[in-house]
Amino acid sequence: MTLSVSKGQAVDLRVQPVDEVLDRIERSLQVHLVPGTLMRKRRSVGARTDRDTWVRIERRLLDKIPDQGWNGTESAARLEGVAQPEWHGCVVWRDADEPVMWRVDETELLPAAPVGNAILSDAPELPDDWWEALNASLDALVAQSTRRVATPDTETITQDVVTESIRGVFTNDFETIIERWVPAHADLNWANMTAPTFSLFDWEDWGNAPLGLDSANLWASSLAVPALADRVWHERRSDFESRDGKVMTLFACSKILGPYAHPEDPRLEPARRTAEQIIKELQAD
Repeated sequence: MTLSVSKGQAVDLRVQPVDEVLDRIERSLQVHLVPGTLMRKRRSVGARTDRDTWVRIERRLLDKIPDQGWNGTESAARLEGVAQPEWHGCVVWRDADEPVMWRVDETELLPAAPVGNAILSDAPELPDDWWEALNASLDALVAQSTRRVATPDTETITQDVVTESIRGVFTNDFETIIERWVPAHADLNWANMTAPTFSLFDWEDWGNAPLGLDSANLWASSLAVPALADRVWHERRSDFESRDGKVMTLFACSKILGPYAHPEDPRLEPARRTAEQIIKELQAD
C-alpha cells in the first residue's frame, strides 16, 4: 500500500485513499465489506462485513507503537464485567513502503448507534439504566489489573506528561503527584459509547492511568451541555471528589485551555471556572 505522503508522516484517513488496504482486508479475513457502511476517522476506518461483524482499521507510525505492543482491543477482550463488543480476531502487517503498521480488529456489531460526536453540543436522551450500565462497566474496569499503560492519543501517559500539561496552563502552587494508577479506557467520550443500549468500544489505548482519567475525559467532552456535564459529575462523583480525580480534572481542563484552545469553544469558560475551584481545593489539602 502506497500513500502520497512523506515517509513517516502521520496521515488523515478521512481523506487518504485506502482502497488497496480494504482489498487486502477482504482477502485476509475472507469477508466482504458492505458498501455504504464505511466510516472514516482521522486515525481509523471502520466498516460492516457480510457476516454481520465490524472491522476497525488503524494505521500507526512505528514510533507510536509502545513496547507493550499494539493489541488494545484484543487484550481488552479478557476484561470481566465491562460492556463491549465481542472480539473475534485480527490481521496485522507492516507497510512495505512506509515505517508504519496496519492493524485490523474484527468484532461483533455494536448493539446500538454511538451516542454522538466526541464532543456534544446537544444533550442526548439517556435513560437511568444507561447510566447504571456506564457506572457498572467503569467500576468493573478499575477493579481489574493489567501491565498495560494507557496511551491516550497514542502518547503513553506518565506522571511527567500529567504534570507538564497542567503546569503549562496553571502556574499556581499545588501538588500534581498521582497516588493511584488503575485500568482506564483512556479515550472515554460520546463517540465511543452506544445508546440506548450501553456498550464501550475503541479499546486501542486502554491501560493503567491515573484514577479519574475516564470520568474527567467524559466530563470535558460534555461541557458544552451544562446539564450533561453536571450529570456526568454526579454519576462519577467519587472519582471527582478524590484527590487524583481533581488532578485529572485539571489535566482535562488543561487540554481545553492550553495553547490550541479555540476562542469560540463553549467549554472554555466552564473549564476555567472549574479549574479555579479545584486549584483552591488542592491548595487547601
